[in-house]
Amino acid sequence: MEHEHAVELLNRVMKRVESVIIGKKQEIRYVLTAMLSGGHVLLEDVPGTGKTMLVRAVASALDCSMGRIQFTSDVMPADVTGTSMYHPNTGEFKFRPGPVMSNIVLADEINRASPRTQSALLEAMEERRITVDGTTYALPRPFFLLATQNPLQFEGTYRLPEAQLDRFIMKIGLGYPDPEQEVELLTRMQSRELLEELRPVMLAEEVVAMQREVKHVHVDPVVKQYLVAVAVASRSHPAVRLGISPRGTLAWMAAAQSFAYLQGRSYVIPDDVKEMAIPVLSHRVQLKAQNRAEMWGQAQVIQEALAAVPVPVQMAAQGRGRRQ
Repeated sequence: MEHEHAVELLNRVMKRVESVIIGKKQEIRYVLTAMLSGGHVLLEDVPGTGKTMLVRAVASALDCSMGRIQFTSDVMPADVTGTSMYHPNTGEFKFRPGPVMSNIVLADEINRASPRTQSALLEAMEERRITVDGTTYALPRPFFLLATQNPLQFEGTYRLPEAQLDRFIMKIGLGYPDPEQEVELLTRMQSRELLEELRPVMLAEEVVAMQREVKHVHVDPVVKQYLVAVAVASRSHPAVRLGISPRGTLAWMAAAQSFAYLQGRSYVIPDDVKEMAIPVLSHRVQLKAQNRAEMWGQAQVIQEALAAVPVPVQMAAQGRGRRQ
């Protein structure tokens, strides 16, 4: 697929989603960036800010199958992956797939489920497959999981384990809209159901083709050194118990490649790396207990790690020259 045509399709998807999710252009761009990376997104915010609507809008703009899992405390792993059902007519067990066997999966309020049920998603997220009764089933391509969660202080929530948090390439929030944007939302929703008007503008095969192309976006060795230097700085930060892992560094580079591709470039510049730092890295940092009590933010740690490492000036200059 030609890069220009791919960027045009992605921009059309963004516009379709923006017609429903008003005033959240950056967050929509982040979600598409994660999709191109082949990663998954965790949306954390208070109820009613449009997390579920965003996921449904993205799914409506793509010609892909969608599955939804509404997590509660009594949801079992088989409700996620599916189960083998006995058919008395044939005397055989046949696999009945669960909602995770879809291109786009909405895991709604994931932190209301028990840790056992949350762990059912780990194999799917990391290896793109599930195992039921000893049999392994490949997930469809593309496979894109978008999970929503409420803040931990809300009733009936469980903390996601570090291993599962690390499987999400990004963690983002939506926040409340501006007053003008909220008035516009009321006006639009008063007259029609916006999601029903969305039509797909991109095929599943086109998404897979773009994901393959993103892997060939050039990352200069100097930029790779910059990524590693920031990760090392996060590990030695005085407020940090666990810093950025090598998996986090790989995810950061993949997100920077996808973001560059979305901008129409075939190479990564330091601005791409810095843009992706907070959404990709902040949830991977584990703070010491005393610093959590002091409300030390994970994003603040990442910002300080970025400030401690000089930006590769030569690459930045090359990037400016190419843009000109």
